[in-house]
Amino acid sequence: MGSYLVYHSLGLILCCSVLSSVYALVDADDVITKEEQIFLLIKAKSKCERHLKVKVQDGFCLPEWDGIGCWPEGMPGKVVAMPCPEYIYDFNHKGHAYRRCDVNGSWELVPGNNRTWANYSECAKFLTNETREMEVFYRLYLIYTVGYSISLGSLTVAVLILGYFRRLHCTRNYIHMHLFVSFMLRAVSIFVKDAVLYSGSALEEMEHLPEEDFMSVTEVPTADKSQFMGCKVIVTFFLYFLATNYYWILVEGLYLHSLIFMAFFSEKKYLWGFTLFGWGLPAVIVTVWASVRANLADTECWDLSASNLQWIFQVPLLVAIVVNFILFINIIRVLATKLRETNAGRCDTRQQYRKLLKSTLVLMPLFGVHYIVFMALPYTEVSGILWQVQMHYEMLFNSFQGFFVAIIYCFCNGEVQAEIKKSWSRWTLALDFKRKARSGSTTYSYGPMVSHTSITNVTTRGALALHLNTRLVPGALNGHRNLPGYVKNGSISENSMPSSGPEQYNKEEEYLNGSGLYDGDRPMVLVEEERETVM
Repeated sequence: MGSYLVYHSLGLILCCSVLSSVYALVDADDVITKEEQIFLLIKAKSKCERHLKVKVQDGFCLPEWDGIGCWPEGMPGKVVAMPCPEYIYDFNHKGHAYRRCDVNGSWELVPGNNRTWANYSECAKFLTNETREMEVFYRLYLIYTVGYSISLGSLTVAVLILGYFRRLHCTRNYIHMHLFVSFMLRAVSIFVKDAVLYSGSALEEMEHLPEEDFMSVTEVPTADKSQFMGCKVIVTFFLYFLATNYYWILVEGLYLHSLIFMAFFSEKKYLWGFTLFGWGLPAVIVTVWASVRANLADTECWDLSASNLQWIFQVPLLVAIVVNFILFINIIRVLATKLRETNAGRCDTRQQYRKLLKSTLVLMPLFGVHYIVFMALPYTEVSGILWQVQMHYEMLFNSFQGFFVAIIYCFCNGEVQAEIKKSWSRWTLALDFKRKARSGSTTYSYGPMVSHTSITNVTTRGALALHLNTRLVPGALNGHRNLPGYVKNGSISENSMPSSGPEQYNKEEEYLNGSGLYDGDRPMVLVEEERETVM
């Protein structure tokens, strides 16, 4: 391999660290900027030039700096081996580079080209693995692009549903909506970041840097920092939305934990506190990180990590993950205890385990339990099997987590399904009424009932009566309105007495049921349906 091939590909070496961190949620601390790499080259060149002043034996090939490494003197007719430079970040530091010194005491040239021949193939091992690694990167990119796209679409529908139906407006669903929006913003920020940072133009520019740029480098080039301002803003917003997503997951855990363990819990009062916690605290964290980064490590775009400054951002996220996992374990413990007490004396323990497993699976995506699996493992080399397993696992679950949350806490929610069914029934009823009215038919079909009425007899009063009948409730039977304290003459039933309300209200079961109402305020069929859905 000619030395010109090495120079041609050195730009790819310098930015290879960008590729290795594209798919990490938070960039690992094993990357280096282009300016830092050039600074190391300058330092190595200065050290080499001091050694070049040493007198060489007659007939030997002269030591020289070739822009990458410092070659020692060569014995005529021999192959000279030089350890791969340690200051080239992505080189294989266990390999060697080779040159030939001809019998005349000159370095061998590339045939047909006035360039010195050198073999850096052992050092630039990434060149042989580039195709395979790019296949891994593309597969990961495809996984999280599909995952975040599906999550974004499903979460958008879920937010519209929860916002449209007024009966679904409650503290629990407000928190769900905040969580859904945080997932949506996270997905959008990832798409924007990828489009700006990894469009390919920067990589192509680096790959085609000429040899002279490295042979004659004497100082770190000064870059116009203003051209990276947009990139810095995008990365900052990406980190903010990432942090808000983690902290709204924590808010969900704190809310459910408070429902279970606090006897008097004012949901509306704490909603503002949860909102400030979920959106405000990440803003403080990212602001501190951005300020420190701008003053201590303002190098090009901020997509690369800078020394230990990344821990300003990473530690709060790790704390949120650990705290949420502890809340998850404690809630599962309480659910297991209540199931055991409720089913005491029964022989069928399998049903208890089945209910506990179902409740656990329902809570896992909401609490982000999958984050804990590889949390303590550092990012290793791209070619490692562990790295590939870790990244496939994270990209799959992280990208589809929003979709799972939308399915479990919106689309499979019993109350949401009931509201959609009622809305659909009202719409089809009105559509059928208008169609029959235009056609002049005397037969109206409303579900199981068929009414034979003349069109000429349908007056305004009849239409109003029909409208009221569709909203008939048990309390309005027999011509009486459901007034406070009204008791039918000659009858006093349990249903006419004031309800004990919250004293008998199982809050954690209501949360899992997905209902914003007390069980006593909802139709019994719906209550039983929701209990079967969750437990």
